[in-house]
Amino acid sequence: MDRLTAAQNAQDLEGMLACFHEAYRSEQPLFPARTFQGIDQVRANWSALLEAIPDFRAETLRSAVDGDTVFVEIRWTGTKADGTPFEERGVLIMGIRDDRIAWGRLYADEVERKGADIDAVVRRMAGTEDR
Repeated sequence: MDRLTAAQNAQDLEGMLACFHEAYRSEQPLFPARTFQGIDQVRANWSALLEAIPDFRAETLRSAVDGDTVFVEIRWTGTKADGTPFEERGVLIMGIRDDRIAWGRLYADEVERKGADIDAVVRRMAGTEDR
């Protein structure tokens, strides 16, 4: 994970790809349609991001290891192609095999600065928004 973060911060796509197994499996449980498998999609995703966000910066806020599984709290920042700020935070759970990332479960998304407050979210969760 340290090699991946360093490659991200150097905008080194090939260095990033070297951190992944060819058959890498990615799952985003909160967004099931984003599931994919294979290094080609990793290349496509990160090529697009690094091109559009040339000042991309990755930070590891916290991490823990349990056997061959790494839990990483991340913060990614930069400036999007349209000039707006980019900030994504979340937790990545990565399975490591042969010193490369074999699978990932990503629980991350862009930070929503102007969203509903906690009371509105709880009402939505409870189904009592209109009461």
